[in-house]
Amino acid sequence: MIAQGLRSLLFYAFYWVQTGVLSIVVGLGAVLTRPGSRFGWSAALYWAYSNRVALWLFGGIRTVIEGEENIPDGPAILAAKHMSDWDIFALLPASKRPAFIAKKELMDLPFFGRAAQNFDTIRIDRSLGAQAIPAMIEEARAAIARGARIIIFPEGTRKAPLEEPDYRQGVVRLYQSLNVPVVPVALNSGLFWGRRSLLLWRGTAKARFLPPIPPGLEGPVFRARLIEAIETESNALMLEAYERGLARPISDAMRVKLETLRQAAAPGPDSQ
Repeated sequence: MIAQGLRSLLFYAFYWVQTGVLSIVVGLGAVLTRPGSRFGWSAALYWAYSNRVALWLFGGIRTVIEGEENIPDGPAILAAKHMSDWDIFALLPASKRPAFIAKKELMDLPFFGRAAQNFDTIRIDRSLGAQAIPAMIEEARAAIARGARIIIFPEGTRKAPLEEPDYRQGVVRLYQSLNVPVVPVALNSGLFWGRRSLLLWRGTAKARFLPPIPPGLEGPVFRARLIEAIETESNALMLEAYERGLARPISDAMRVKLETLRQAAAPGPDSQ
């Protein structure tokens, strides 16, 4: 436990120092370059890949990305489960030109906000009340027109593994307004990098891009399909990691949930 704690601290030192330095460099560079510039994109890719390497070297967390062939060539929305900062490392390179949807508070941070603007980041300002989503949609439509792919975490915040899902209406409104396919993204990262834990736990964090949901469905039908796809596959990834063996301790409540998933996934007597 102590050794893993020290390794975690080494990663966080690397992660935050590097993120801070790159935010300043890219933020200053954004004054001279247009959004989506090669300079900004190169810095973003370096940030994502170097953090993946640091996670492996310091924290013992290996990164595996599956299903990138499911991402359409044209405009799309990537809608992902959100459990940790690892999710951003996983999604960013595959998006080619990402437009993350982020809280306005993050965009107001010095240098970081300026750097985020270099990547077509779309702000959602909850202080606008009912106008927050229409404003977000207009920014998203402009980003799509510039060739970006929208990246959204439909639950709006990081969730603990196997926590009850809470999908907001923002992703439904985006889907209906932009008329582009939505690629569900499942992952299991919260098992290794918890949302409120400073400890990193050894293992293989996986993200899986799933077949896209085509445009044109009714809102409730789309929402149900999205939740079913993301939650079912995320649960499968977490069960797979559990059966392989977890380095982290788990609570009795989580163990019960994982065992329930195991029993549900077991072949029945009629499957022979």
